[in-house]
Amino acid sequence: MAVNPNELPSLALAYVGDAVYELFVRKHLISTGVVRVNELHRQAVKYVKATTQAKLVFLLEEELSEVELAIVRRGRNAKSGQTPKNTGILEYRQSTGFESLLGYLHLTGQDERLESILGKIPQLVEQTSI
Repeated sequence: MAVNPNELPSLALAYVGDAVYELFVRKHLISTGVVRVNELHRQAVKYVKATTQAKLVFLLEEELSEVELAIVRRGRNAKSGQTPKNTGILEYRQSTGFESLLGYLHLTGQDERLESILGKIPQLVEQTSI
């Protein structure tokens, strides 16, 4: 069954993007030599929390194309019906936009672009002390 990512709701894109990002973070942490589960979890939280994702969108914004920015806006403006537990609603929505972008790039087969964006994230997270 072929699905057109342009026709998917933003929250569906974010659902896929969340999984893509989670796998990226786990593979990155393992590649740095972290192997203890408690430490993996502690380090992963730095990357996956909504506050970090919201800051990453801001830091990457100038590098995104108009289409990519539109996907982020769609995701940011989507109404999930959930209230965030440990973050503000604005950060939560920005993080949904970030995940929507990752899901869109993955589902449209833009693997090089996805890898380009993901490749910048570890340095951004470490440099900005997010």
